[in-house]
Amino acid sequence: MLDGVRRFYDQDTEVKKRWYTRDGSKTVVYNSNFDLFSAPSANWRDTSYVNMAPKVPRADELPEACSDILIKYSGYIKKLGRSLFELLSEALGLKPNHLNDIGCSEGLAVLYHCYPACPEPELTLGATKHADYDFMTVLLQDHTGGLQILYENQWVDVPPVPGALVVNVGDLLQARYQSLISNDKFNSSQHRVLANRAGPRVSVACFFTTGLAPSSKRYGPIKELLSEDNPPRYRETTVKDYSLHYNAKGLGTTSALLDFRI
Repeated sequence: MLDGVRRFYDQDTEVKKRWYTRDGSKTVVYNSNFDLFSAPSANWRDTSYVNMAPKVPRADELPEACSDILIKYSGYIKKLGRSLFELLSEALGLKPNHLNDIGCSEGLAVLYHCYPACPEPELTLGATKHADYDFMTVLLQDHTGGLQILYENQWVDVPPVPGALVVNVGDLLQARYQSLISNDKFNSSQHRVLANRAGPRVSVACFFTTGLAPSSKRYGPIKELLSEDNPPRYRETTVKDYSLHYNAKGLGTTSALLDFRI
């Protein structure tokens, strides 16, 4: 999968331009800084965003440099995601199939990033401090490093381990110690990526989300977790409405989830 990402970004600009767009509803979205016109600063990276589920695209709808491996890798990640959501359901004291049944594993977006070598890495970031806007993210890193999490007000490195994946829960399940559908039952930290001179760094983040796809399904605190002593702390929203709100705020600002507090 990492080799496929490198093949895509190593192509001439004229070839990659075919996929360039800022329309988030497209199957493939390739650009630099999705939040370029809303965030307080730009990040030192390029990103390709590919919607791989619930509708699986045809190979000819995907970049030729990585189409076959995108389809194969996404299939593995979807199976892994369903298993992880079963474990998270059990951790909440729910039936194992609960989070899968309410659609948490329904959608999958694959974001493959390229962080070019930076001549002055002390002046910028590869990715500003943020939490993901999905239910859960499964991340594949290359050997370069640069990912950090915020732990007890200190940035801590998450060094790449060959053959390992990094899993974190996003805003729709958890963010900034506040979780929408688990009603604050989980904890996590924000993360960022440093710029570096050694680049290019590549990574693949698989987001479990239906993104901007039209849907009337609404998500809010899980009713089985609510009680008189644990009232709902967030209002309901659709995945699309939350994604649009998150994109409008951009990275490096206050958590979009705070705006859904009751």
